[in-house]
Amino acid sequence: MLEQNAAERIHRIEDAHTNWYLVEDGAGRGLTIVDTGLPRSWESLRSGLRALGRSPRDVEAVVLTHAHFDHMGFARRAQLDLDVPLWAHTDELSAVSHPWRYDHERSRLPYLRHPEFLKIFTEMTAMGALLVKGSDSARAYGSTDRLDVPGQPQVVFTPGHTHGHCSLLFADRGAVIVGDAFVMLDPYTGREGPCVVAGAATADSAQALRSLDALAGLDATTALTGHGPPWKGSMREGAERARAAGPA
Repeated sequence: MLEQNAAERIHRIEDAHTNWYLVEDGAGRGLTIVDTGLPRSWESLRSGLRALGRSPRDVEAVVLTHAHFDHMGFARRAQLDLDVPLWAHTDELSAVSHPWRYDHERSRLPYLRHPEFLKIFTEMTAMGALLVKGSDSARAYGSTDRLDVPGQPQVVFTPGHTHGHCSLLFADRGAVIVGDAFVMLDPYTGREGPCVVAGAATADSAQALRSLDALAGLDATTALTGHGPPWKGSMREGAERARAAGPA
């Protein structure tokens, strides 16, 4: 599913309840892909580009908020087929190499009681989740960098979900791609509304809750999350709601 202009010149693509984004620069030329869904999201990329009147040649970079398997889907293929750099936070590079090998607080087994967990992960599997490949050639960015890619996002370090998780602020558009710093749909429980992802996929829930402070202070009115629809409203309110909901 393509949602054009989920925020100004930022287009949301959703595959198997997982979001990734096409970001246009201010002059409407190059594109940055933020996160890369699942392996079969490659087809969604091609159809999304066509719908926008763009081509694969317009893509100049891929930037990851974090490197879990459901955000690494076609990252390596983009590097090879589009000949573009893949960017990730320096603390995320080990996960980029091994997208299924990441720290999490709780076993996934207790979540099998949630029907939504089974439904969502069945859909992810159909989109190729078990076939995600890592990359050993990502470029590292730092916790306070402004990235020299189309859109020029400001990095906001929001660790907790993963050790190197980052959000990307587009201040001129009043938008921030928050990845899984908080989500509008928890894939493990089916909870809707701002919340922290369940411990089955979160490295440090206490740190994730502390990182909400970094988002609460941002001057933005749209938060584009890794799962679920955009949050529209003040970032402080979104962060407070996510903190109140907490992890599952």
